[in-house]
Amino acid sequence: MKFAVLGGTGLIGSQVVKKLNAAGHEAVPHSQSTGVNVITGEGLEKAVAGADVIVNLTNSPTFDEASPAFFQQSMENLLAAGQKAAVRHFVVLSIVGVDQVPELDYYRAKALQEKILAAGTIPYSIVRATQFMEFVDAIMSWTADGDTVRLPATPIQPIAAQDVADAVAEVAVGAPLQGIRNVAGPEVFLLDELGRITLAAHSDDRTVTTDDTAGMFAVVRGDVLTGKDDARLAPTRYADWMASR
Repeated sequence: MKFAVLGGTGLIGSQVVKKLNAAGHEAVPHSQSTGVNVITGEGLEKAVAGADVIVNLTNSPTFDEASPAFFQQSMENLLAAGQKAAVRHFVVLSIVGVDQVPELDYYRAKALQEKILAAGTIPYSIVRATQFMEFVDAIMSWTADGDTVRLPATPIQPIAAQDVADAVAEVAVGAPLQGIRNVAGPEVFLLDELGRITLAAHSDDRTVTTDDTAGMFAVVRGDVLTGKDDARLAPTRYADWMASR
């Protein structure tokens, strides 16, 4: 099978390309660095020509109120190019609980992306993943001030990027789901607890203070960002992931 992987040079995309090619498929990475622009449409038709499957892993350059426009335009362009190329399957990566946090611009934008895909004519699959382990340091940096990191006690279920890539590749080679597959890490943590675990592993002497008003995850209600009973649990535990870095 031939795969056009948009965002194929990024954290997840590069691993998806590697996994698909290792399995004997032809997966071609596309991004702005390869001359493909999902907003202007530059290089898009050529990128998806002959592809059986489009895997869209592109991401908005911002997480603010501009992000819905990015996903609206990019999906319209990709769906049009995919229809012209007679693509048989369109896969996107989204976020577990994305439709449960309307207060966040970026989550509303990703929910819009899902809606546009589901309304299209190309058979589709949506892979929703929990928060990436690779993003924990960045999350802490948003609310760090001197020797203190402020974090809310929001339940999250971190997943390793390699496990996300495995899930995307598995879905991409299968029949279209016409729906959603949820994937999550094997452990649930409170975000403030995870911050303390992370700092201790780094021998970082900063202190985590529980602040349920701090950062973007402060608006999350309950455990909506954790995998529920239908979620497939990935194997990589957070402590093992940190030890392997």
